[in-house]
Amino acid sequence: MAVVAATALATPLLLAASPNHGRPASHDPAGEAAKLSRELVKKASARDAHRHLRQFQATADSAEGHRAAGSLGHDASAAYVYRQLQRAGYRVSYESFRFTYTETLAEKLSVVAPAPRDVTIKAMTYTPSTGVGGVTAGLVAVPLDATTGCEASDYAAADFAGAIALIQRGGCSFAEKQAAAAEAGAVGAVIYNNTEGVLSGTLGEAAAGRIPTGGLTQAEGERLAADLKGGEVTVSFEIRELQEDRPTRNVIAETPGGSAARTVMLGAHLDSVTEGPGINDNGSGSAGLLQVALELAKSTSKPANKVRFAWWSAEENGLIGSEKYVAALSEKQREQIKLYLNFDMIASPNGGQFVYDGDDSDQVGSGPGPEGSAQLERDIAAFLDGKGKPHEGTDFTGRSDYGPFIEVGIPSGGTDTGAEGIKTAAQAEKFGGEAGIAFDPCYHAACDDLDNIDMALFDTNIDVIANAVGTYAHDLSSLTRPVTPAPSTGTPGSGGGLREGHGHEVTE
Repeated sequence: MAVVAATALATPLLLAASPNHGRPASHDPAGEAAKLSRELVKKASARDAHRHLRQFQATADSAEGHRAAGSLGHDASAAYVYRQLQRAGYRVSYESFRFTYTETLAEKLSVVAPAPRDVTIKAMTYTPSTGVGGVTAGLVAVPLDATTGCEASDYAAADFAGAIALIQRGGCSFAEKQAAAAEAGAVGAVIYNNTEGVLSGTLGEAAAGRIPTGGLTQAEGERLAADLKGGEVTVSFEIRELQEDRPTRNVIAETPGGSAARTVMLGAHLDSVTEGPGINDNGSGSAGLLQVALELAKSTSKPANKVRFAWWSAEENGLIGSEKYVAALSEKQREQIKLYLNFDMIASPNGGQFVYDGDDSDQVGSGPGPEGSAQLERDIAAFLDGKGKPHEGTDFTGRSDYGPFIEVGIPSGGTDTGAEGIKTAAQAEKFGGEAGIAFDPCYHAACDDLDNIDMALFDTNIDVIANAVGTYAHDLSSLTRPVTPAPSTGTPGSGGGLREGHGHEVTE
């Protein structure tokens, strides 16, 4: 596993004092599960969890306005979570690792001729940089097909030498697109979305970057493509990004007792992007998880299964914290983790209620999760149904920290409330809110602050976390119960909105 920079196990005194220490195992798993889940749902509230959001906001305010991995803001956030859990009697550890910290220095695109105008562009993580002031060059569109810009043949019909390549999203990763454009002689790449919403992407790793690359909305890209049909277009293009090797750390906490052979794991990423404080993304999931963990520690119920919580770092840089954690697990340790639940952006201000489509019953995007994922989806959906809360499925796109767990066969699930995806009229009718705008209009922006939280959705998803913790702490029998598929109207990005991991998208 990543080197542990500062491991602090709860002291023997803390363990002895813990209300979950030393009690006999339950002889009625289902009964104990129902009792504990009711208790946690009752006690864990959005109102109480909001104090953690206030702490995250104050931390960002005192540390350059963000809590990005590798920054003082993230370090302080991790220390706060660590202290809260240690005082509650958990076995808590830091798991440290190094990664490439990134920070956008410039992201500008302007049409110089024939009709000058500014175009909004987002620098992709791990992009190479232009010089200060950027470059002025001709814009050349890559012809459209199912794999636009992915193969060398896509660039054969035009001269891309010294040009900026205009490429539609789809068919392969952003890294592959910009690499193919570079081979054709392009000096920059702008990739535009093939669906509504901003395009906030990553090249995956610094070594993959060949030419400066940014993302555009579908509308901006299609307008530029239309301009090119009328003749030559010259643009001014500046993309600059700081890239620096830095340390950061995950926070891992687990109950002192409970069978390690039946480990129940839940996680949320703690880091923000550098553009803002990240109170919804993902202070909300982190705060909700923390509040439920604190309520569990106060309960007189002793979990029969070990419950482990994780606050991941560097998710916004490509799921790095969760990937390093999973990669370091031994085969035995992987087998001990019976499920993983992920909570990322659970209080979007124009949000919907999305449940990861574990059985792929929606037949959208990626396939089903590992065996047991369908049951996790069913259990969450049943809980929401019992509360009278509408919901729909969202695809396992791999854009959040469940991704590494799925890759090694660990049943996974969770909820979110949407990010940069655009709410449809049908979703507005189902969930409320405004159609035609993003679930979170402040996604990856400075305005993702304390005012960017829907308290009702926050409370509902904290209840989901509480019910899951209470149930699976004692009873895993539902994971082997057959599932009757229940398709919804979910879409690949209905609840997505993470870039590569959550923040950035690597693949199309």
